[in-house]
Amino acid sequence: MLLELAQWLARDIRAFSVFNYITLRAVLATLTALAIGLVFGPVLIRKLAQMKIGQAVRHDGPQTHLTKSGTPTMGGALILIGVGASTLLWSDLSNRFVWPVLLVTLGFGWIGWVDDYRKVVRRDPRGMAAKEKYFWQSLIGLAAAIWLAFAVPAQSNAQVLDLLGGWAMSGFTSGLPPTADLIVPFFKNIAYPLGVFGFIALTYFVIVGTSNAVNLTDGADGLAILPAVLVGSALGVFAYVSGNAVFSKYLLIPYVPGAGELTVFCGAIAGAGLGFLWFNAYPAQVFMGDVGALALGGALGTVAVIVRQEIVLFIMGGVFVAETLSVMLQVGYFKYTKRRYGEGRRIFRMAPLHHHFEVGGVKESQVVVRFWIVTMMLVLFGLSTLKLR
Repeated sequence: MLLELAQWLARDIRAFSVFNYITLRAVLATLTALAIGLVFGPVLIRKLAQMKIGQAVRHDGPQTHLTKSGTPTMGGALILIGVGASTLLWSDLSNRFVWPVLLVTLGFGWIGWVDDYRKVVRRDPRGMAAKEKYFWQSLIGLAAAIWLAFAVPAQSNAQVLDLLGGWAMSGFTSGLPPTADLIVPFFKNIAYPLGVFGFIALTYFVIVGTSNAVNLTDGADGLAILPAVLVGSALGVFAYVSGNAVFSKYLLIPYVPGAGELTVFCGAIAGAGLGFLWFNAYPAQVFMGDVGALALGGALGTVAVIVRQEIVLFIMGGVFVAETLSVMLQVGYFKYTKRRYGEGRRIFRMAPLHHHFEVGGVKESQVVVRFWIVTMMLVLFGLSTLKLR
């Protein structure tokens, strides 16, 4: 929006041409989203408190969490406002990736909003039924996957439709160029062709899986938001180099024309996340709820697919992966032992993983900071894949 205005003004005033630089707009998007969070955060918290939209705490969880009961939740709406407003203000809205990423983020945020609303406002402990939630996640994830399957190898919005039409006319047999291959980090020439259906399946699982992984991690003050900021910022670096023909060739990563514009979006995530962390840091004044966690996860997964760094996302988001695996292992082992021995047994003291440490006597703030440190190391390791090949 503001980019178009700047480009129009640049015809007469050359100084405005500086706004064509992605890096500048990424910085401005970060600052804009951060300002929105800091300014409107107190207003949103007061509004949520007045509406008595407070967090319900599970009684079988760590006893230290019982004091959190009633803390305003659904604060993830503040993140969505910051990301949405900053992206619309500073991005090139004609870019073929900006709208899909933004719509996926808002779509998953809507799912989380409905779930939170039913739990907190309607006092329905089930919230959105698991099947209903998964249906809407799958619908959005598949729609995004189909679009991205042809947007990644395309050069423009029009070409996306041409490639989609050509695939349909071929009887759904045409393939995708190497740009859409699954890239294996640390190796120069190892990539696996996916084909259209393979790309769609992988994209679907990355988007939906990352969304749910971030949601499972959001169980302690500040635990999920800073890792999301760190991973999002790193993906912004990947987006910038992937969208630059010179850098991508030098670093031996796929050149995806237009992907650089997602640097602005990632900057908005970083700014909005830091603005939210101001109020979500221990002791939290507000929780993001599913509305924020599902949206952030969906956004990270979508950007990772576009820049062809799904495996690197798995590495950098190791905390999200560990939290998810802990739940899967716990539930699976409990069901197995109950069926085999008549009594359910557990691997961890409590799942997700951060609760395991809390029940073991580690303070919540220590668990959170240590998970932050682990994420920082994993993000740096992921960024190293840009050069180590």
